Amino acid sequence: MKKTLFIILAALLAAAAFTVLAALGVLYVPDSTVSDWLYQWPTDTDGQIMVVGIDQRSIEALGPFPWGRDVIAKAIDYLNSDPENAPAVIGIDVLFVGEGSSPEADAYLAQVCEKGKNVVVASSATFGSALVHEGENFYMDEQAVLAWDAPFDELARAADTGHINAMSDNDGFIRYGLLFIDHGEERTYSLSRVIYEKYCRYKGVEPNPLPQDTDGFFYIDYTTRGGAYYEDISVIDLVEGTVPRDAFAGKIVLIAPYAAGLQDEYRTSVDHAAPMYGIEIQANLIDFYRKGFYPQAAGNLIQLIVLFLITAGALVFFYDRKILPSVIAWLAVSLGWIALCKVLYEGLGVVLHVLWVPLAVTVLFVVTVAANYVKAAREKRKVTGTFGRYVDPAIMKELLEKGSSAMELGGKMYDIAVLFVDIRGFTTMSEALDPPTVVEIINMYLTLTTECIMRYHGTLDKFVGDCTMAFWNAPLPQEDPVYLACKAAMDMVEGSKALGEKLMERFGRTVSFGIGVNFGPAVVGNIGAPQRMDYTAIGDTVNTSARLEANAPGGKILISRAVADALGDRAKVTSLGSTIKLKGKAEGFEILTLDSLS
Repeated sequence: MKKTLFIILAALLAAAAFTVLAALGVLYVPDSTVSDWLYQWPTDTDGQIMVVGIDQRSIEALGPFPWGRDVIAKAIDYLNSDPENAPAVIGIDVLFVGEGSSPEADAYLAQVCEKGKNVVVASSATFGSALVHEGENFYMDEQAVLAWDAPFDELARAADTGHINAMSDNDGFIRYGLLFIDHGEERTYSLSRVIYEKYCRYKGVEPNPLPQDTDGFFYIDYTTRGGAYYEDISVIDLVEGTVPRDAFAGKIVLIAPYAAGLQDEYRTSVDHAAPMYGIEIQANLIDFYRKGFYPQAAGNLIQLIVLFLITAGALVFFYDRKILPSVIAWLAVSLGWIALCKVLYEGLGVVLHVLWVPLAVTVLFVVTVAANYVKAAREKRKVTGTFGRYVDPAIMKELLEKGSSAMELGGKMYDIAVLFVDIRGFTTMSEALDPPTVVEIINMYLTLTTECIMRYHGTLDKFVGDCTMAFWNAPLPQEDPVYLACKAAMDMVEGSKALGEKLMERFGRTVSFGIGVNFGPAVVGNIGAPQRMDYTAIGDTVNTSARLEANAPGGKILISRAVADALGDRAKVTSLGSTIKLKGKAEGFEILTLDSLS
């Protein structure tokens, strides 16, 4: 119960920690980077949008930018000079604010725009902090429009206008578009949206609806990277008339800065490696409106709740779990979440935080694997310390694989086969020999009994003087434990003959073994005091086995009827009936000798 409560509490705390980090925006930058990788897949353009660059070639030919307004006027005039091959829309990403140095150039620019009726020029807002007064309330607006740069009056009457403001995220990348800007009593839509709607009117089609975002911000699904709209056509090519007019027929033509020195470059979510010129962002936005695919971010509250639940569930699953199912679950959740994000984005236009769940699950996976490893190492030392000196290596290996689940320390009832073996004649021998020789002989004897016990996968319980105790079927269940115990007993009898001959040859004295084997229930576990415990078996089954051994003549194995029944036809036995009385046993307790075993 305590363990379950601990796991639940740890899961809730871990889930809360990750949820708070996500809610505070700590994960925003790495999450945005991963989301860009998943959502932004550049494709080819359809050639309907063309960028004409105010590029280095134009600057070298016409001088430093900005130029006189008559240069852009000449470019527009050339594009519209053949009505059959005129562009559908001409977008100018250059601000023409206030009167210029040449009234003639201003008039010329306004005249060509009025004549073509297909020109959209730029306007721009300057944002900053301002104290806003609403009734009796005051608040600080961090995105207040402090200034509005609009085309000069004559141009504003001759051409449409749209704002060219772009908003970067915290990491400096442009992921969101700004649909409109409210300034004073007016609302001005973006240059890209105005161009798109003008293009739709030219084509005679209904424009796709506006992105549904009351704040005017929307997630941009970029079509392509920088350079895709630019075909190395320069403003100077239009001014000098070196490009065929039919190359622009019915298309959207965008004229804008396209040189590094003009400082109109931005980092975008579609390509972290290379910057994109501002006019290319406008071109992507026009294609964005043309597709009519408007992704929207799912509510943060819903995503935080999902993150909390998945994180808590992951920790509960990972805790105390083997590595293979943990790896499978980690990969399934992480990759499954990424796949879900992709499917919802492409199918329903839902934008989820891609990194939140995989990062949380990965961190918990690593932490729990490390914790499980430490715990397993500690349990391994505990198991090794408890069993390493007195169980068969095969059993030891299985115990280490199963860990604490394989042993119930503190006592558990098992049906076990118990063997006691003692040396007959050892006391008399020890009185006639010096102590070092006695120790040598008893070590030879203990080595023999231990080898026999281990050979048949028994658990060596203890040595008591010249007596050895062992049992089978604990701490792990075994197949045919009685047979294994009796095979060990038979090997001890055979081994004692060779040992006796060796002792006779060296010391002129010999020994033999008396063995008792019983089968039945017993309590097995760590028994003793906190300062000194032994893994042992206690109970009537153990006591009866010890008394069988005490009454066994040298070279004989005494067994109970329970043992004989378990062996069946595999053993030849001789019943002694009740000729031997065992202490604590009622009349009629049958004792048998084990004569042979197949």
